[in-house]
Amino acid sequence: MKTRVLPLLVLAGLLAPVSVRAAGANDVKLTRSDDRVRVEMGGQLFTEYIFKGAQKPYLYPVIAADGTPMTRNFPMKTDVPGEAHDHPHHRSLWFTHGDLNGFDFWAENAGAKQGKIVSESVEQSTKGGVGIIHARNKWVGPDGTVQLTDDTNIRLRGAAEGRYIDYEVTLKAPADKPAVFGDTKEGAMAIRLPLWMTPPHTTTGADKKKVKHPGVGTIINDAGVTNTPAWGKKSAWVDYFAPKDGKVYGVAMFDHPSNPRHPTWWHVRDYALFAANPFGKHDFENLKGEPKAGDMTIPAGGSVTFKWRFFFHQGDEKTAGIAARFKEYAAGK
Repeated sequence: MKTRVLPLLVLAGLLAPVSVRAAGANDVKLTRSDDRVRVEMGGQLFTEYIFKGAQKPYLYPVIAADGTPMTRNFPMKTDVPGEAHDHPHHRSLWFTHGDLNGFDFWAENAGAKQGKIVSESVEQSTKGGVGIIHARNKWVGPDGTVQLTDDTNIRLRGAAEGRYIDYEVTLKAPADKPAVFGDTKEGAMAIRLPLWMTPPHTTTGADKKKVKHPGVGTIINDAGVTNTPAWGKKSAWVDYFAPKDGKVYGVAMFDHPSNPRHPTWWHVRDYALFAANPFGKHDFENLKGEPKAGDMTIPAGGSVTFKWRFFFHQGDEKTAGIAARFKEYAAGK
């Protein structure tokens, strides 16, 4: 009986460990649970879209590629040292408005005028390295009547230069009545950044005492206006950046040229609120005799679409090439 000898290469192949491709730094994975969609990049948490448990859906946390949190934890977490506990309705990253048909969807304690954005459906998928969340919501008044519905698409991806969240929302008025977005600074596409990103500023504590924060951050818009004076100005983009642990981290927000009233006004504060608001003309331009100058009416059965991009980057606005990145966004890239 002859002993069969396997070729050396075949034997080596049988004994060698199976090679498994490591997750790429920008590989996207979406996982759905009862109240949220978890978004991972490179096997690590990037953000979660949370659609139950609050007055509105929101994204929390938002984490840079190196693991640095880019949004405030409060009010989702109340035990993080050094965080400001003002404005508990500033939930990380969100879209809403403070005056829709006279109801307040921005605050979370507006009493008889308090509205709520209720999730109707959420779907998730990935395509071409992009995570896609498609959500449908209804904006419900305190009496239970639907004031508006929205169709929201959130696209999430990573690249060598940073991480991106594209937020597109189509607002639809009911068939039997218009939807009026009233003129107020309290809106609309917003993110609440961590305290370490702020420029020098003063806040009022729970005890009503003034608290000074030295701050080393910078706010800058496309005209070069910086920090507090950038509030209320119209601009195609705004960048908010600051140093931390030897690096500079930034968040830029782009207002798409197809948006109504582009370039938009910015409700960007030195205490880390950062919002694009196309409905606040009266407040931002100090039009005391025109309280409804910024009103926008969606006719019964009609709709309007807004698009914004968040770019989470390193370096200041020049190092990160914010102006060039905006041009890419405007060109559909």
